[in-house]
Amino acid sequence: MRLSRIIMALTVGLAVAAAPTAAGAAQPQPPYVPPGAALTVTATTIRLGESFTLRGTGFLAGETVRIDVAISNLPAAAPAQGTARRSDGSTVAMAPVAFTPELAPQPAPTTFTVTADGDGAFTVQYRPTRPGRYTFTATGLTSGRVASAVGTVLPPRPTRPPHHGGLPVTGDSIGTPLKLGGGLAAAGAVLLLASLAWRRRRLG
Repeated sequence: MRLSRIIMALTVGLAVAAAPTAAGAAQPQPPYVPPGAALTVTATTIRLGESFTLRGTGFLAGETVRIDVAISNLPAAAPAQGTARRSDGSTVAMAPVAFTPELAPQPAPTTFTVTADGDGAFTVQYRPTRPGRYTFTATGLTSGRVASAVGTVLPPRPTRPPHHGGLPVTGDSIGTPLKLGGGLAAAGAVLLLASLAWRRRRLG
């Protein structure tokens, strides 16, 4: 009799202990969030006209990721419209020229979205349109994961005129002196012969 009561008490205790676990398992579970997100920029320093490669990892599979771009350390402001700046800092008036707005480069976006792949990763190209320090911040719109990275854009390299090889042609620097020296030598020879002939006539 005691043994049956002990077995019954153990059975009831196990049932009571397992009830919260079963109830918790029945509740909807939140989506799995990776341990952390990361964002890298390659290369970290580029020239204007080149592109950054942004690579993000650690987001949810198929998640939409918003990328915000903050730009700092911009170059000094351009001179007022209708003027140009000299090397000494002064300005000079410029004549107006024709300008077609459709041909002007469009500024790079400061906010855009990408979609992570099945591994929670993405790769996207970003081409800046002005020099400065660029801070990229990627935010997962479902997981809330945030990662950031920084890149620097330098001004474009100065252009050089085409060079076809060989030394630059500056003209004949020794041709004229040679011609002048040859003419003087010929004149001296003529004068010498004339002097000898005059002496012979005088002595004869």
